[in-house]
Order: sequence, then C-alpha cells, then structure tokens
Amino acid sequence: MKGNSLALRLLISSAAWIVTILSITAAILISLCNNILEASFDARLNQYLENIIARTAPQGTHDIRRPDDDGEPLFSKPLSGAYWQIRPQDTGSEPMFKSASLVGEIYKTPSELGIKPDERQVRQTYAEGPDGQLLRVLERDIDFGQENESRIFSISVAFDTADIDAEARYLTNTIVLTLALLGSGLLLATFFQVRFGLSPLQDMGRKLAAIRAGEETKLTGTPPAEIQPLQEELNALIEANQNVVERARTHVGNLAHALKTPLSVIMNEAASQDGEFAGKVSQQATIMRQQISHYLDRARIAAQIRPAVGVTDVGAQLTAISRALKKIYEARALTLEVECPGGVRFFGEKQDFDEMAGNLMDNACKWARSSVVVRVEQPAVARGERTFRLIIEDDGPGLPETFRQSAVKRGRRLDESVPGSGLGLSIVADLSHLYRGSLSLEEADGGGLRACLKLPAA
Repeated sequence: MKGNSLALRLLISSAAWIVTILSITAAILISLCNNILEASFDARLNQYLENIIARTAPQGTHDIRRPDDDGEPLFSKPLSGAYWQIRPQDTGSEPMFKSASLVGEIYKTPSELGIKPDERQVRQTYAEGPDGQLLRVLERDIDFGQENESRIFSISVAFDTADIDAEARYLTNTIVLTLALLGSGLLLATFFQVRFGLSPLQDMGRKLAAIRAGEETKLTGTPPAEIQPLQEELNALIEANQNVVERARTHVGNLAHALKTPLSVIMNEAASQDGEFAGKVSQQATIMRQQISHYLDRARIAAQIRPAVGVTDVGAQLTAISRALKKIYEARALTLEVECPGGVRFFGEKQDFDEMAGNLMDNACKWARSSVVVRVEQPAVARGERTFRLIIEDDGPGLPETFRQSAVKRGRRLDESVPGSGLGLSIVADLSHLYRGSLSLEEADGGGLRACLKLPAA
C-alpha cells in the first residue's frame, strides 16, 4: 500500500480504535478479575479469622485462651505463609498469642498501619511477612471483657499472596492473549472489509485506464449508490471533452480547407510567372501549405480516442531511417550509429514513430560535423506506465540553453541559412505529448545537442 492511500488510512484508523477499545477492555477485565480474586481470598481469610476468634473466646470465668492450630496445619509449619496474631489493643505490647508458623517473628497489623475498619469492622491491608513475602492481612477488634469490664483484643490473620498473584497473572495473560487474538481477527476482518468496500473504486480506475487506452468510450456497469454520481459526472466530463476536441478539429479543418483554395490560386499564378519574386511567393506558399497539413494532421491525431493503435519495432524503424539518411547525407560522409537493444517496441503507430525519430535524426544530421549517435534505453516503469527513451546526439555546434525551449515552437527557425520550415521539432513535441511522452533538449557530452524523446513502450 502506498503512503497516501485511502485503504491505509482506513486500516490505520480502524487499528487505532481497535487497539484503544481492546486495551481499555483488557484493563477493565483485569481489574475486575483482580478484585474478584482479592474478594475471594479475603472471604477465605475471614473464615479463618472467625474460627480463630471462636477458639479464642473465654468460657465462663476463664480468661481468653490460645487457639490451637489443629484446624489448619499451615499455622504450625514454620514460615509457611499462614499466620495469626492476638494482642491487647490498649497496651501496644507484643502479641499475647501467635501462630507457631511465625517462629518468634511478628508482622504489622492494619491497626498499626493506621487502617480504618470497614462496615464489617474488619481492617484489611498488605504487609511484609517474616520471610519477606507479601501478606494479605485481615484484622478485627474483639471485646472479651465481662460485665462492666472492657478488654479489647486485636485478632489478625495473614496469608501469603503468592497463590493469588499466580492466579492473577494467569488470568491477566489469558485475557491479554484472548483480546490480542480477537484484535488480530478484527484487523484481518477490517482489511478484507476495506478491500471489499473500495473494490468499486479500483474497478472504476481500471475502466478509466481502459478509456485512456481507447478500449472503452465511457464508464459502464452499475456501481454502488455512493459512487453512482461520480460515475455519471465522469461520463459527462468524458463526453464534454470529446465534444470539445471534435469541435476544435472541425474548426481547424474548416479553416485549413478554406485556405487551401486561395493558396492553390497563388501557387498556380506564381508558377506561371518567371522571376525572383514569383519564386519567393511560390516558396512561401509551399511552406504555408505544409503548415496547414501539419495542423490538419495534429487535429486528426488529437481527435482519436486512443492515440496508440499499434505496436512498432523500434530497432527495425531506426535502422530503416538511418539507412535513408546515410544516402541523403552521403556527400558529407557522416557516421550514423544506432544502438538499440532487442525487443524494444513503441506503443503507437509506425508512421508517428517514423515522423518523430526521422525529424530528430534528420535535424542531428543537418548540424553534425562528423557523427550522430542514436541510442535507445531499456524500457522502465514509472508511475505505473512503461516507457523507453530515444536519445539522439550530434557533434555539431550545439544550442545555447536560452534557445532550447524556443526551438520546439511551431515555425521557429534558429538559423535561416539552413533549409526547412521550422516545424520539425514542434511536430515531434506535439506528437510526443499526444502519446503522453515528452521531448527535451540537452547539451551532449561532446558539446553538441542531445535530444531525449520519452515514449510509451509496448
């Protein structure tokens, strides 16, 4: 996909939304799962806390007693990660009782950390355990006093969070992997959706290319309703352009035919007279007729819907043209070299290629001192179009840069001493533009003139 692509823009925007929404969803789900795991863990700890409180409560006139650890073996195993403590709240002293698993160590309780009790009068927090592990701690204050006596004890239970952390990581990885797969599926579906949705535009592009190539005259078919107005407007534009070209061709043809009769009269009268003046009139009338024929030919070509109606072997035509020019300039003993790789073909009419190449090669022979080199470069693809370059160099006096642009103007002659009408380069420029090509003039390596003609390749 190209950088400036509608499909790429749609995919990027869709991908951004999908990633954003799924990221938010993942964060919410992970938070909910962590909250559920923590609530479940707290419920389990609360059951242990209730059991310890029940086993600690004094019976009759006896004082509180140390709960046994028979109900949970982890409370007896040293540094097992399951602990409990009982301490008088009003003394702030060491715990009165604690589980055997603490092996003489203690842990910070929520009340010591300044945690306020919740609506169930339970304090909850995380604290560091005796073995450096992270503990989840639940604590309640219980009044074991009798009659008017108040004896409040802080009873807490703590469990290592390693198990709940492992479950949380597993759920997090599962959620992330699931949403990543979902996101990949959505992106893939979006890709095919964009390709399917934009396929009518791609189809329209192919039809426009067929129109430009002369294979069709207008856009056909029934596109989606959103594109129907665009197709109608394009067809209207194509028809309007055809009408404009047709009217222009008609006007040029009418003007040219209207001038032919007076020119014929002038030429006949001049031919019947002797003298320098009659010869000059006849010469200029001939040039005018050539110019009229030139405009008629250009109007004919411009009116064609498809300029390229054939395929021309470039090497064969250049060889034929060079053979003819060698005979014409035989007296000057010019060296005319043609370098053309095999298989290069011009996507256009043979007559048009002969006119373009012939004019350029003839112009080079007129100005060359001793040699002309004709070179064809291998076809290349640029902007979706396959083209080749025809390069013609001579070792003549060259052309100053200021005159190169005016040299291709119609009827512009830079040296009146050389025979011609001044239409050669302009004809080449006009024809190359009609074939979506170009003509450029540069300075050759030896100081002469280099003509570069770019044309469509078959």
